[in-house]
Amino acid sequence: MKDRGKDCGGFVNSRQLLYDISELNHLFRESASIETLLSRAVEMVARSTQSPVCSIYLYNPDRQELTLRATQGLNPESVGRVHLKLGEGLTGLALQEMRPICEPDISRNPNNKFFPGIFEERYNAFLAVPIARGLSKMGVLVLQREASQCYNESDITALETVASQLANIIENAQFLLAMHEPAPVAAAAVPDSIRFVRGKVASEGFAYGPTMALDRHKGLAVVLRQDFGKTYALDDFHRAVAYTERQLEQLQEQVEDKLSDAASLIFAAHLMVLKDQDFLGKITRRIESGVNAPVAVAQVAADYMQSFLAASSAYLREKANDIEDLAVRLVTNLLSPGEQADIHKDHVIIARGLFPSDLLKLSSEGAAAIVLVGGGVTSHVAILARSLGVPMVIMDAFELLRVPDGTPVLVDAEVGNVFVDPDDHVLERFQAQRNARLTLDDQKRLMQPVTQTADGTRVHLMANINLLGDLRLACALPCDGIGLYRTEFPFIIRTTFPTEAEQYVIYRKLVTAMAGKPVTFRTLDAGGDKILSYYHDIEEQNPAMGMRSIRFSLQNKAVFAEQIRAILRAGFDADLHIMFPMISSLDEFHEAADVVREALDQLRHQGLEHHAQPKLGMMVELPSAVDLIDDFAQEADFFSIGTNDLIQFLLAVDRTNESVADFYLPHHPAVLRTLNRIVQAALRHQRGLSLCGDMAHQTRYIPFLLGIGVRAFSVDTIYLRRTQQAIAATSIPAAAVLARSLLAQSRIRDIEALLPSRTPPD
Repeated sequence: MKDRGKDCGGFVNSRQLLYDISELNHLFRESASIETLLSRAVEMVARSTQSPVCSIYLYNPDRQELTLRATQGLNPESVGRVHLKLGEGLTGLALQEMRPICEPDISRNPNNKFFPGIFEERYNAFLAVPIARGLSKMGVLVLQREASQCYNESDITALETVASQLANIIENAQFLLAMHEPAPVAAAAVPDSIRFVRGKVASEGFAYGPTMALDRHKGLAVVLRQDFGKTYALDDFHRAVAYTERQLEQLQEQVEDKLSDAASLIFAAHLMVLKDQDFLGKITRRIESGVNAPVAVAQVAADYMQSFLAASSAYLREKANDIEDLAVRLVTNLLSPGEQADIHKDHVIIARGLFPSDLLKLSSEGAAAIVLVGGGVTSHVAILARSLGVPMVIMDAFELLRVPDGTPVLVDAEVGNVFVDPDDHVLERFQAQRNARLTLDDQKRLMQPVTQTADGTRVHLMANINLLGDLRLACALPCDGIGLYRTEFPFIIRTTFPTEAEQYVIYRKLVTAMAGKPVTFRTLDAGGDKILSYYHDIEEQNPAMGMRSIRFSLQNKAVFAEQIRAILRAGFDADLHIMFPMISSLDEFHEAADVVREALDQLRHQGLEHHAQPKLGMMVELPSAVDLIDDFAQEADFFSIGTNDLIQFLLAVDRTNESVADFYLPHHPAVLRTLNRIVQAALRHQRGLSLCGDMAHQTRYIPFLLGIGVRAFSVDTIYLRRTQQAIAATSIPAAAVLARSLLAQSRIRDIEALLPSRTPPD
């Protein structure tokens, strides 16, 4: 098959084509309808390429299907009716293989897919170019002419340029196009292939309830397609607005009561729009003109969403989600006032992606559990779910998104299993497991006041704190202090940087709760999978290796200095440790330490109460830091091994990417030897050392870690009992023998044969 075309003599006016697309961008910003937008696009491209036929097919990744969305030259009635599976026909093949396909005569190509009635028979010269954003497939741009006027290399190059320009527009357009999709017909029965799906545990727990797919593409679409049964008047609308406002204020109060450190105004955008006179006025005028109130709400919301989606700012584009959420809530309260105060209450939420603010909303509304399709168990959404006590399972089963809402689902987030429409036998077993789940009193009774190995060696068991809500367990159960406070959460879930005063209040609560015990503050670890929605100075292709962690702080020293001042002030009477994340060089460590020294000078001159001599340490999570570990030991007071990122960077495996999860191996020989090298350096130089990350609570690794000399573990509070039990079951002499055996192996399979079995559920 040809993929670059013969030299048939091109007709494309590249300069005119680029000019027309810039006009198209302008048209999009002016809030034209999506149908008009795509129609104008094919008209412009057809005219500039002197092609009688130009068509745009858009791709639905869930169905793995292309749909004809606009055409110039073919039967207009074929729009929305012509569908191609990925790889089907020359158009589907172009997208599957992500390359242009150019044919002088498609009638002779066996891969051509012929559709009767769309009137393409005479146009045999064919050129298809995939439309994509990075690796994301979005659609195909197709040109057709008579066979005597086939396309050449210059045509292909020009059309590829156009496709790349269209990609940005179509990325936003697809959202609104989905609102006009025909309503999916619920399956008569759940397919056997998804009745039982195994995933990975992100946050432990059990839940049983009806499903609700959190699909950003369908909320308003459902509203617009409803048969409302009656006409709702202006008075009904005003009552719904007042009720929705009270509802949102109550939800905000619930969040603040539950998470005093994370009291981000997550419903602020909803409330501001709800009080906006322009928004309310547009809906009112439509109702007064005779439009049914629910439809008027949906129409105006759709206009606002389109404006946000067309914005150049990623932060503003995200606000389209808030508009849709508000519109659905408003219409729900219009149709059934007072009946559905908590839309997601007791539901098992199935979602393709979540922001931390989404998770906070779902928690505040009483969602029973979350099944996250795609992502990684070490992502910060998973860590936040643990602190919120929301069971979460992550799996690569996109077909779950098509399970009809309301289908009963059992989530066993102890082992990672999801049962769709389970039978009575499964439900009985689930109830027995639920009854056996340990209470807090049980955990207190089963834990020892001091953590030590089977042979009596003292081990320090510390708690990771993500939100202040974690302090309840940390204070109730025996732990030796805070080994890691992730300061980024108050930053992540806000709409702007928290002030020094706001941080001081949060940090002081933490220090007070841990009176007399060491507290380690990790400075802001933003970037990577920890996105600050309000900070968009940098657009990165690979954020995990970009402007994140200490790099971000040193680039934004005013923000960094405020945080350091807040920590020093809050910890004035504490055993205070300050730890810098993702240090890669001595220069970075010195620069960060200088910020601490400057803050100390400022506070001293201002006469403000503060800790004058905090211990300064660093996370060891980059290969470059490992090579310099003896040098760092001369400078840093202590080390904390961050196993999640260390494994990620050692093995070049994105820890949030489910498709490469099998390559993320804590027991890879390079990982084990690297851990041993770090620990031995700390012992030689008599530097404090602890280990955190998921490896710290995975009990199969604890004997090895004890065997190489780790004597301090920092784990999320829900893992304190399990980790203590694993330590108590291990003797140091036996652990040292095992560690030597594991370090001598160079094959993964040989290491797996020596390791204990995987962690059993409690």
